Amino acid sequence: MTSARIPRADEDARVVVVGASLAGLRGAESLRLAGHRGPLTIVGDEPHLPYDRPPLSKHVIAGEMAPDATTLPHRLDLDAAWRLGAGAAGLDRQGRTIVLSDGERLPYDRLLIATGARARPWHDEAEGALDGVFTLRGRDDAAALRAALAAAPKRVLIVGGGFIGCEVASVCRDLGLPVTLVDPLPAPLAKVLGLAVSGFLRDWIAAAGVEVRSNTGLRSLDGRDGRVVGATLDDGRTIAADVVVVALGAVPNTGWLEGSGLALESGALVCDGHARVRAQDGGLHPEIRAAGDVALWPHPLYDGRMVRLEHWGNAVAQGEYAGRALALGDGDRPAFAGMPEFWSNQFGITIKLAGLTEGADSLAVVQGSLKDRRFLAVYGRAGRTVAALSVDCARWLPAYAEAIAARAPFPPIANALDQPSRLGTLDPSWPTPPPEVSARG
Repeated sequence: MTSARIPRADEDARVVVVGASLAGLRGAESLRLAGHRGPLTIVGDEPHLPYDRPPLSKHVIAGEMAPDATTLPHRLDLDAAWRLGAGAAGLDRQGRTIVLSDGERLPYDRLLIATGARARPWHDEAEGALDGVFTLRGRDDAAALRAALAAAPKRVLIVGGGFIGCEVASVCRDLGLPVTLVDPLPAPLAKVLGLAVSGFLRDWIAAAGVEVRSNTGLRSLDGRDGRVVGATLDDGRTIAADVVVVALGAVPNTGWLEGSGLALESGALVCDGHARVRAQDGGLHPEIRAAGDVALWPHPLYDGRMVRLEHWGNAVAQGEYAGRALALGDGDRPAFAGMPEFWSNQFGITIKLAGLTEGADSLAVVQGSLKDRRFLAVYGRAGRTVAALSVDCARWLPAYAEAIAARAPFPPIANALDQPSRLGTLDPSWPTPPPEVSARG
């Protein structure tokens, strides 16, 4: 069943934002801009005010930016009570109360959940706790990893070939450090870009001096006297390394919601298209919204497919959407339909992606050339354009993003300037998931 009516924006409703994150901050700002004047509390488990995460895996670990320089600007005076350093430990949905890790209880009338995600840890807790083993998600993680890299380790081992793993490898090479990247898939970023593209990326990474071990899983991280000294591969071979970065993706921060009666799927908080959180009985809670990495929601551009987006732009847009909805209700507003967009700087190139590549059955290079490391490729699914990828070729990307939003046929633009005379269609070539034991490491 659906919960009771939300108090009007001009009533003295108590709003709690759980998650001092990008999505949480923009949600709080949107709430105020929409006219809410009641009490506002923002809860964060870290002691820091909301900060920007993209620079952590680039400028901060490279020593080009201080960790505290990543603090996000506030676009207005929030007039908020900040509860930092004590995250949410539980939700009493019936009593409309948040329980904090220090025992404090915060009552709410409306709630925005923006707790984001945490780095997926190494599967063996004891091995993951060895000195010299790092994950990279928060500001303190970046500061610790920066200190380790500044100490000139003999070799850095990176476990996982996603965006974070590749960006850290790029920084290590810029610093002149020997680095090995171990990935259970055939090429870095293969899960997102497909092998037709990521195979070229693997060659570029190797040309930059990274030792790439593809189709390779790890059996263990090896230590001596409490410190990591290397790793053992699934085939029994070993790699010596005094710094290991575990970059195996992220896990939604929803453990505190266990027992709350809210619906969770693959660890994410299930929402509808208006950011309203769904209960386990199927009912919706308009007084509880979710935004950012923690939310799983149906994207109208992809026929209602349930998605969870770990994108900077999505955190901003969905946070703003949810904050406004908490202040004003839904009315006739359309469902949230933000365009998925992502970018990454690594190995001297800028990668930008618009749309979702998942399930694409065709690929066309519409600008430039894969071999020249400068191109724009378009992904299609069932005859429709669903995503566009730019590598140092972003001029045309906005036009293709518009085509994706318009559900244009694949490929959507022909006879454009600088376009190849013949647009051949490729198979994106998605990799087969590796065995579970290898995927863990």
